[in-house]
This record gives sequence, structure tokens and C-alpha cells, in this order.
Amino acid sequence: MTVSEFLVVGGGVIGMMTTLQLADAGHSVTLVERGRCGQEASWAGGGIVSPLYPWRYGPAVSRLSRWSEGYYPELAQRLGEETGVDPEYRQRGLLYLRVEDEARALGWAREQGKRLERVDADFLYAREPEAAPGCREALWMPTLGSIRNPRLVRSLWTRLAAMPRVTLREEVEVTGFEVAGGRVLAVKTTRGDLAGGQVVVCGGAWAAGLLETVGVALPVRPVKGQMILFRAPPGLVQRVVLMDGRYVIPRADGRVLAGSTLEECGFDKTTDAQARESLWASATAIIPALADCEVEHHWAGLRPGSPDGVPFIGAVPGIDNLHVNAGHYRNGLVLAPASTRLLVDRLLGREPILDPAPYALEGRLSKAR
Repeated sequence: MTVSEFLVVGGGVIGMMTTLQLADAGHSVTLVERGRCGQEASWAGGGIVSPLYPWRYGPAVSRLSRWSEGYYPELAQRLGEETGVDPEYRQRGLLYLRVEDEARALGWAREQGKRLERVDADFLYAREPEAAPGCREALWMPTLGSIRNPRLVRSLWTRLAAMPRVTLREEVEVTGFEVAGGRVLAVKTTRGDLAGGQVVVCGGAWAAGLLETVGVALPVRPVKGQMILFRAPPGLVQRVVLMDGRYVIPRADGRVLAGSTLEECGFDKTTDAQARESLWASATAIIPALADCEVEHHWAGLRPGSPDGVPFIGAVPGIDNLHVNAGHYRNGLVLAPASTRLLVDRLLGREPILDPAPYALEGRLSKAR
């Protein structure tokens, strides 16, 4: 039986960042992934390094977001230098069009010390000439960044694969846990048992199913999101533009992502023509010139939805060496650096970066029947 100090279940961005931090601290880590690392929600999202409308979230999400946003430039630079894979972090700001709760947004910004300002049409169209015509004003968040998440997960995988204390076990599905005396003795997989001194479940939308095998009902569910990708000329869109809950995100090569849907349909990842048409309509309303661009790709991913959007981060009650980091809903990539650092701090007995209480499982879950 393979034994590591830590065994991380789930190879998305949460699992990979957890593994990286533990290995950086000198510990041996086995990372187990049912498919290929980073190919589920971490790959499928848009890569905006902020909640879409951050003022609509409570302080628990805001604290994680703020810490993570400040850390992403350093992380992207490090991974690019160490792996040769540039995650393409870009900090070009975000333009909000047609914000209904503008007063609330500006009030939140003042309280948080966050740069957010009302700008006029001249400012808007000087920065995004192809934006929806006829807007008299917009909200402008100049500090917002975005990252090309498929490249981020590739750079994380490349770094982990080169670390001698990390063992990557891909295409190995976890089927359950052997528990005795209030501890996980073994992690059962389709390719034999594995063991670790501490076990961390970072299974995203699949985390609830994993914990159900030990009688714990984690209220995390899959929420499908569909997106489309336009092949556009470089420079058509310069920065993230958000309108009516939908957004466009430019990439360095000119491609433009548009998203996304919110669908409650279990673990179904199929795409459909109705969603494609809806996304196309939203994207071309935000940037009308996209109507002349080819839709190159259409895909879906499964977000790990939680009741209030606040992730579950911490020890599983009743099982001494089992921990979880899941339930980030639409903000997994946004919150990943802070949420993984918070759990790793707890695992290693360090002073946590934030108060862990709002994310703890105690009082937020119930035993499965």
C-alpha cells in the first residue's frame, strides 16, 4: 500500500494548489484524480479572478476573494518561471454595464477599500470601442485580473510532476474509505488501496458522494455551466465586460470566451443548442462585432454548488484525519489560493491567514441517513 504524509483526493485547481503548498513545506503528498488533473470545472470556467458581482456576497467569500486576488500575480509569475507554461494572468480591469444595484456596489467598494467607480460613455468607449452601443455610463473596476485557466492547470500539473515529494495518480477513481477508530485507515480506489497520514477531499462537485461513503451528508451539488468560445481578431475585446449577468473574457491570442449558464441537472455535462443560442445572444449584445466571428467551441462544466456559496473548508467531524475543501460554487478558481492556504495552515499547525470559523463543517452539515 502506497503511503504518503498527505493524500489529496481530487486533482482540480483546489487539489493541485493544496498539493503544491504541502510539497513546498517539505511533505510527501499523493494526489489522486478520477480522470486527468484539471480537466473538470477548473478547465471549464472563465478565469475571472473575482466573483462576478462581489458586492452581492457575504464577508466569508469576500475575505477569501480579496486574499486570492492579491496572490494570483505572484503565483502566475512563479509557475511561468518554473514550468515554462505562462498562465497568462492579465490585469486589465472589468467594465460593468447596466448594473441595477449600483449604489450597493459603490457602497461595498467604499467599505472594502476597493477601487470601483462610475464612468461616463467617453471613458467606456475609449477603453472598449466595440462595447454595446448607447450606454451612458458604466462601473469600472481597474484592479480586476483574469487568468487563462487551462494554462493555469497545465502549469500546476507540470510543476507537481517535477516535484520529488509528489506522486500523481491520475485515472484512479476513489470508491470509498476504510474507517476505524475515528480515523481513515485507507482510501479505496479502482486500482487498490492508498493511505496517507492525513486525507483531504477536494473533489469539487463529486465531494458529497465521496463523503457519503462515510455517512457524512455534505450539501454540495453539481451545477452545470455552459460556455462558448469565439475566434476573434486580437484586440477586438481588451478586458472583461459584464452585462446582465453574462460576460465576455478576452485571451491574449484574440479568442473571446462568453458565459455562462446556471443549470440544475445533476452530473449531466451535455451541451445543447438552446444554451448556445442564449450565450451567443448575450455575447453579441455585449460586443456586437462578435456576431461576425466564428464560434470555435462550446462546452459545459460542473460547479460544486453549496447552499450559500461559502465553501466547506476544514476537518470532517468525527474522523480525526479526514478534511475537505469543496463547495466553492462559481468561485473555485477565484478563491483557490486563499482557501487552500487556509486549510494547509490548519493542517500544518500554522497561524491561519483568516478566521477559519465561517468555513468549518461543524454546524453546516448533517449525518447522512
